[in-house]
Amino acid sequence: MPKVKTHKGTAKRFKITGTGKVMRAKVGTNHRLHKSKATQRMMKQDLLLTGADAALARKLLPGLKKK
Repeated sequence: MPKVKTHKGTAKRFKITGTGKVMRAKVGTNHRLHKSKATQRMMKQDLLLTGADAALARKLLPGLKKK
């Protein structure tokens, strides 16, 4: 059986917390930041993936799973 490899594009975009939740960054934070300071602060916080999206991310990140 071949080795199970981590999908590197997914590994750069998502992270798995210590409790096994999958987190992602918010969109729209790279350029054209003519947003209010409050909005820019809110966009620094990560979001939790749920449901089928989280299941797919965990499947693509076998090396980062909570043991």
